[in-house]
Amino acid sequence: MIRLHHCAQARSFRILWLLEEIGLDYMLVRHSFFDRSLRAPAFLALSPAGRVPALEIDGRVMFESGAITEWLCETRAPHLGRAAWDPERADYLEWLHYAETIGQHLAVLTQQHIVLREDWMRSPTVMRLEAVRLEKALAGAMARRTGDWLLSGFSAVDVALGYGALLARRFIAPDAVPGLADYCARLQARPAWRRALEQDGPAELYTRDHYAPPEA
Repeated sequence: MIRLHHCAQARSFRILWLLEEIGLDYMLVRHSFFDRSLRAPAFLALSPAGRVPALEIDGRVMFESGAITEWLCETRAPHLGRAAWDPERADYLEWLHYAETIGQHLAVLTQQHIVLREDWMRSPTVMRLEAVRLEKALAGAMARRTGDWLLSGFSAVDVALGYGALLARRFIAPDAVPGLADYCARLQARPAWRRALEQDGPAELYTRDHYAPPEA
């Protein structure tokens, strides 16, 4: 049995969504950011950074979502990846890793708006700067699309980067990036995305629809 260790509204949602896209049976093991369970020795034995996802699969544990995505595609869903000889292989790898660029901007914004609870801890400059950087990173991705998806057809990179695109709307205006609203609508229309959302769990991090950067 595949076991996915997951927190609501976390990056582990990418793997939850991908498992639903593939149609695999799995067990969802829920954790919370706020009960210190991610710092327990038992969980640190699974994920050395104390973060989700952690995926128990094939007799081992994997804990980096990009690596998990590649492994699941290579072993269970080649149609969602791109093989070494595929003409789109380089683009596939590029977008898969570009998702981490977007994820880094999202992580900083999440820390500034939510994790740092007191106003004196936050930097309005960082909040404004990271919102702009996130917007530009997404604009670059949307500008390179030639169809509905990042590659010639829907793939795992639409899950990896699409998660970031959907989350980004909490920090930037939906119409700030041309093509972003349509892309997100297509992602949200997928049955696997809706099934994953039902499994995600009650909101713990993002309790507001939008977190606007402070005015200069």
